[in-house]
Amino acid sequence: MNPHRRGILRPKQVRCANSAVVLQLLRRFDRLSRAELARRSGLSEGTVSRIVSGLLEQNLVGEAGAESSTGGRPATGLQLSDAPWAIGVEIQNWETRFAVASTRGVLRETTALRTPATPEETVAMISEQVAEYCRAHGQALPHGVGVTARGIVDSREGVVRLGNAPGWVDVPLRAMLATATGLPVALEHDVRAAAAAEYNYTDAGELAPHCLLYVRVDEGVGVGLVLDGEVYTGPSMAAGEFGQMVIADDGSELRHDRPGCLEKLVSNMAVCDAYAETQGRANSASLADSAAQVRRICQDATDGDPAAMQVVARAARYLAIGIVNIAWGLDPEVIVLNSTLNATWPILSGAIESQFPDSAEWPAFRGLRVQPSGLGEHGTLVGAATLAFAPLFQLDRAG
Repeated sequence: MNPHRRGILRPKQVRCANSAVVLQLLRRFDRLSRAELARRSGLSEGTVSRIVSGLLEQNLVGEAGAESSTGGRPATGLQLSDAPWAIGVEIQNWETRFAVASTRGVLRETTALRTPATPEETVAMISEQVAEYCRAHGQALPHGVGVTARGIVDSREGVVRLGNAPGWVDVPLRAMLATATGLPVALEHDVRAAAAAEYNYTDAGELAPHCLLYVRVDEGVGVGLVLDGEVYTGPSMAAGEFGQMVIADDGSELRHDRPGCLEKLVSNMAVCDAYAETQGRANSASLADSAAQVRRICQDATDGDPAAMQVVARAARYLAIGIVNIAWGLDPEVIVLNSTLNATWPILSGAIESQFPDSAEWPAFRGLRVQPSGLGEHGTLVGAATLAFAPLFQLDRAG
């Protein structure tokens, strides 16, 4: 009989699950003593000591010096080791970003290269950069390679089902890169990876134990949903496409990228278009430089430019309506927003909170917290690099 079907774990699986609990706690709180690990995990101090000894031997955990003491022998602090390393790859439409990172989510070095035209050329470029990192780090091989892509990404099968560029349809990217690099490869959607990184490596995960909503606005609008510590993908691996939600319907017969959908109102290009219109000209910004243009508009708004203030306020209001509509349906505890418009956070956060209902009538909104991304532009790259470490933190991994 298959023990997994009855929820029975073999002894080795129990040890792995307990190790994962300890590693999760050190990832969440950065530095804890053995006694604190026992208290927070519910495991006995003896069990924690045995687990820690094994993790120290594997160089997954390191001692971080003595804790302050109020009497008696001070406890030794423990934290995730910086020795294991992994490579993160973030494939964007115009550039591909690389990083070396530790289990603590710290990026040690980063590189950016122009994204080639085809999946095959992209795989060749990635494998060359991975080989360069391996040469630079000597004998210690990376724990693996984590890769993120845009579009519809099937993380279970390791396939980009529908990318944002021609040729990126049903691309078995994980298998292609594993063959090219000779290393374990994990593949995930870029926004889902960023949502996981915010949950695991910032205070957002502690504040949102049940439901975290991550909203990213750049050339489009993507939403990542973390439920009870797990990123929700949807049965078709397409969850989170709230950018298609219609905020201002104009009667269009289109069923995708409709005028009045959130993406057409608040994306970087939408903000650039709106600002150019106030100047009586056509928008000259490209996707590649639209973020820089929006940052300039935000600075102008902060400096009191009327046109820029009008454009930012309009985009903030539409974004606020979209976010609150999502909150009505999902009841999150924390909403993390990563947007170029974050540069005008007082305007943006005020617009969002102005859409909240009266908390006396709707208690669910009373404790809802809206905060800017703690990882900013590095969120997806941190998420990509730490994908390689994900099995270490899984409670149900095989023994």
